[in-house]
Amino acid sequence: MIDLYYWTTPNGHKITMFLEEAGLEYRVIPINIGTGAQFEPEFLKIAPNNRIPAIVDHQPADQGEPISVFESGAILQYLAEKTGQFLPQDSRQRVQVMEWLFWQMAGLGPMAGQNHHFNVYAPEPIPYAQDRYIRETGRLYGVLNRRLQDRDYIVGDYSIADMACYPWIVSHKNQKQDLNDFPNLKAWFERIQQRPATQRAYAVVEQIDTGSEVDAAEAHRILYGQDASSVR
Repeated sequence: MIDLYYWTTPNGHKITMFLEEAGLEYRVIPINIGTGAQFEPEFLKIAPNNRIPAIVDHQPADQGEPISVFESGAILQYLAEKTGQFLPQDSRQRVQVMEWLFWQMAGLGPMAGQNHHFNVYAPEPIPYAQDRYIRETGRLYGVLNRRLQDRDYIVGDYSIADMACYPWIVSHKNQKQDLNDFPNLKAWFERIQQRPATQRAYAVVEQIDTGSEVDAAEAHRILYGQDASSVR
């Protein structure tokens, strides 16, 4: 059994996508990041960066004590190695999968995240920031589109590289990106979207009470008002 500490974000969806594809038994433990649940001491024991997702594997491969993992890229790698799925055994392809996993973690995710912030969540428009992140997100879409020019998936067969990238493309409209400008990326996106496991992964959202009564101003303060004093 795997405990998944989860919220309905792109990084959360990465892990449900893997778990559904691999058919692993898991239990969702919602961490409402709008109410500050990510700062609860019990959660911080397994996720010291106070971010979702995180997992606790109660049946690790070495049959020892439960293993906790935080950071979505590390979780994907851990699960792929545990199951022997979605990470090639061939060393050259394996390196490529890890390159694109790190590309998402260091580039696509952070840049698209800043894009979301300044275009959707910022209390007032800042044209320079909006333009900066829309352009950089578009550049990254272009990089991925070029990569997908002659292939169905990012590296060989469907892998954790695809699972890492896909959720960050789902909100392309909020990122001010038109998938028609990136035909290879669009075909890849639709290919993954149609996978039954992807659909099951996104259906997990329906099980989560996202807290319609949460005060929007307070949630904004919690999410975007953190500094060194938030680490406790």
